[in-house]
Amino acid sequence: MTHSRHHNAPARRRGRARQITPRTHWLLLSVLTVTLSAALVLQGYTHHMFGITSDAATDARGRSEAVPSQVVHGGPVIANAATSAHTAQVQARTIALTFDDGPDLRWTPRILDVLRRNHVHATFFVVGTQVVDHPELVRRIVAEGHQLGIHTFTHADLARLPAWQRSLELRETQLAVAGAAGVTTALLRPPYSSANSALDDADWSVLRQADTAGYVTVLSTQDAEDWQRPGTDRITANSTPHGHAGQILLMHDAGGDRSQTVAALNTLIPRLKTQGFRFATVGAAVGMAGPVQRAGIGDHLQGMALIKLLQAGDWVVWLLGVLMYAAGAVSVLRAAVVLVAARRHRRQRSRRRGRSWGPPVTEPVSIIVPAYNESAGIEAAVRSLAASDHPVEIIVVDDGSTDGTADLVESLRLPRVWVIRQANAGKPAALNTGLAAAGCELVVMVDGDTVFEPDAVRKIVQPFAEPCVGAVSGNAKVVNRGGLLGRWQHIEYVVGFNLDRRLFDLAECMPTVPGAVGAFRRRALLDLGGVSDVTLAEDTDLTMALCRAGWRVVYEESAIAWTEAPATLNALWRQRYRWCYGTLQAMWKHRGALVQSGSAGKLGRRGLIYLLLFQVLLPLLAPVVDIFAVYGLLFLDPVRITGLWLAFLLLQLLMGLYAFRLDGERPGPLWSLPLQQFVYRQLMYLVVIQSVFTAVSGSRLRWQRMERYGSLQSPPSEGHAPYTSAKA
Repeated sequence: MTHSRHHNAPARRRGRARQITPRTHWLLLSVLTVTLSAALVLQGYTHHMFGITSDAATDARGRSEAVPSQVVHGGPVIANAATSAHTAQVQARTIALTFDDGPDLRWTPRILDVLRRNHVHATFFVVGTQVVDHPELVRRIVAEGHQLGIHTFTHADLARLPAWQRSLELRETQLAVAGAAGVTTALLRPPYSSANSALDDADWSVLRQADTAGYVTVLSTQDAEDWQRPGTDRITANSTPHGHAGQILLMHDAGGDRSQTVAALNTLIPRLKTQGFRFATVGAAVGMAGPVQRAGIGDHLQGMALIKLLQAGDWVVWLLGVLMYAAGAVSVLRAAVVLVAARRHRRQRSRRRGRSWGPPVTEPVSIIVPAYNESAGIEAAVRSLAASDHPVEIIVVDDGSTDGTADLVESLRLPRVWVIRQANAGKPAALNTGLAAAGCELVVMVDGDTVFEPDAVRKIVQPFAEPCVGAVSGNAKVVNRGGLLGRWQHIEYVVGFNLDRRLFDLAECMPTVPGAVGAFRRRALLDLGGVSDVTLAEDTDLTMALCRAGWRVVYEESAIAWTEAPATLNALWRQRYRWCYGTLQAMWKHRGALVQSGSAGKLGRRGLIYLLLFQVLLPLLAPVVDIFAVYGLLFLDPVRITGLWLAFLLLQLLMGLYAFRLDGERPGPLWSLPLQQFVYRQLMYLVVIQSVFTAVSGSRLRWQRMERYGSLQSPPSEGHAPYTSAKA
């Protein structure tokens, strides 16, 4: 029958575990996320929404009823378009060389060199994104006496854009020029424009809006068509005037290979000079006074800030790309290593079948059940333990429960079941109380919400036939897997935890024997001073301490126990927060294993590094990867990004199928794996972020008990299936 004892354990020192929630880090994280997202949106807009292509017409010409006749038949420089439009012609025998789409790091300097050798000044219509990328070239253009005009920020077709976006394109380009060279310009050439006669009503609305913003529009009268790269001779011919009329010549210094343009200039300029033509900037060619002025201090500072911001955005995108590929490579490497290790582990166990770890372990076992307000599930847990096919004594340590847990166990009147009552002192203290009362050398520790299979105790103690084994991890399975949250945790237990345990077992660096189902040598625990309470993950701390003491810790997947998983997101958050924070504490406590030898060194250089990489650093990178994936869908190649995501999902599915096969589970729940990527995964990496911030801030987290749902039932005498009630 059930026996009862009272134990005077020290009461929990409440002031010791000071709970400080570092909420400021969520504000910081939100600000960083918003800032990063804004920088990526700006970078994506400026670099990937439009892009530099040829200046050929993008669409068939529309109606031109609104374009004034004096503009259609007038000169290429158009002013006052919004009021009384008038145009200006280029002076006779004057060539205004204009270059669009730059500056370009390779071709603009070569063109500037040609112009300097020939003592010629030109006008460069620059694209804002190119200015941001190469501000030093803009400064050189100005320093060498050339004139600047703007060609929009992203080389967008202004006629297709709404008015606000046109204003943004012009304003941001002007700021970029002001920031790069300290000047502003009144000259504008809309992308995809050509001669006056090609203007339609949409183009005219652009010119009218530009005029209200203070711009003079510069079209062209002669097109070198160098964007087609027809050959040096053809470019030279296209650029040669017919007659003596002045021309505004359209050429390009960016947007592709401009070697033919450079070669043509070397021929064209001397030839036209010998024919009596002179070269001038657009302003000088039409007698326009001062189109380029020194920028005000406000515009200059704003422009510099814009350039720095966009350059930082470029660097961030590069860094995010590197991190994303690194995270992907590490994830694939982990998958490969885990799968290979699981296969080898299975082969080892297959070869072991037919022979035991050694002589069969038949000695009795003490089972310690720490319990605090476990009335919902304690009966099922104790009855399952009492039904074990191995000789056991069961010690239930009631840690100051207020829900009648101890009374309930006593009322069961089960043989070999002891109840010890003590004042609330915490789970480690309850375990130490049970350890002191245990009468057997082999000890199994069980959570109060866990139901054992009848053969679980017998199977979990068999590895103790090897004297070097100090602890054994059993196979904990989720019982309440009915809803999405339960399925996702079921997948995590099978695919994440159990595959990792097979790897750790093979590498002899097991970091955790779960509190739900673990077996230990009593003398090994007593040599360590019992279960420590300095971390919240006492099971991880204890396991690492055993490894450092020279004991081997193994995994016995056939020792199955069923445990309740959190049924709400709030409960899941609290549980995983405690787990993650406690694991970080244990890793820091046992960091000395990194430089030790033997089994301690295996734990340090294999187990701790693995935990650091895949349970801390990789989850910390996950939000960055997700943000960059959204960036890729919006601004890069959505087909490629979707393909990469599907490939990653396929890899996870293959891992899941193999893990479920190893555990003898039906693969049905894996259908929810894609949904897991959009909710559960984000919750888990937020848990890691919260835990890392809590640890770095030096705060202490108090024990957070999980709510019990009573979804476990005691096993029938011959059953090996999960024991669920209707609530599950």
